[in-house]
Amino acid sequence: MIVDSHQHFWTLSRGDYPWPNQDVAPIFRDFGPDDLIPLLNAANVHKTVLVQATDTVAETRFLLDIAAQTDPVAGVVGWVDFIASDAVETLQTLQRNPWLKGVRPMLQNISDTDWILQPSAAPVLHQMQETGLCFDALIQPRHLPVMDQLAARYPALPIVVDHVAKPQMGPGIMPSGQWLAGIKALAKHPNVLCKLSGMVTEIGPDWQSDHIRPFAQVVLDTFGPDRVMFGSDWPVVNLASAYADWIAFVTDLITDLPDTEQAQIMGQNAVEFYNL
Repeated sequence: MIVDSHQHFWTLSRGDYPWPNQDVAPIFRDFGPDDLIPLLNAANVHKTVLVQATDTVAETRFLLDIAAQTDPVAGVVGWVDFIASDAVETLQTLQRNPWLKGVRPMLQNISDTDWILQPSAAPVLHQMQETGLCFDALIQPRHLPVMDQLAARYPALPIVVDHVAKPQMGPGIMPSGQWLAGIKALAKHPNVLCKLSGMVTEIGPDWQSDHIRPFAQVVLDTFGPDRVMFGSDWPVVNLASAYADWIAFVTDLITDLPDTEQAQIMGQNAVEFYNL
């Protein structure tokens, strides 16, 4: 079974999306199941994980409603305000819906790099750890040391790094510095996984496989095939690539691995991590 561990839907008229906007015109429109399902069928993808795209509880409820009505969607990663006074109660209410599998604070948009480590975020993190709810880390390289601390502080909290933490990639750029050190440190925590997703949009439509392959290989080598997931980041991937081209890249990347390890990366790990 192939599982796309990272995709989005949005309906702009709902009014709570500061992004996408006119700066990303190709994806500045509504995207829903009817747009994605033909791509899934063509790529032989069986299930998906639907991930929040804006920081409102209303959008999370919107996504949960879609999941309940859309066969390929196997789970939702939503959002809560981790530092709100009623955050735990809000999360508990959302958790009554069986489609909720995780939450994602949009850390990349928060200027305070250490934001998630503040004491007021701890009750939600404890609630997640106690109930098995997953933490999607939408981060940049500056956050990797923070995630290292978070993973150590909450060793039973399932954490997955989205988009390999968005390092700078492109012609002639090799893994190095803060990203390389941070990924290697974070991979030492058994509760942390990493998604092969969102990489092409960090480069743009002129991306080539040799721009990405060294970074993807670091992720595979450090986390191992039992802690890496395929994800498309559709429809954001449309800014730089077709759905079929990205899944073809990942398939080619892992083609020399044993069939059992390929199956882990392409679906099994997502099923087990998110309890799909």
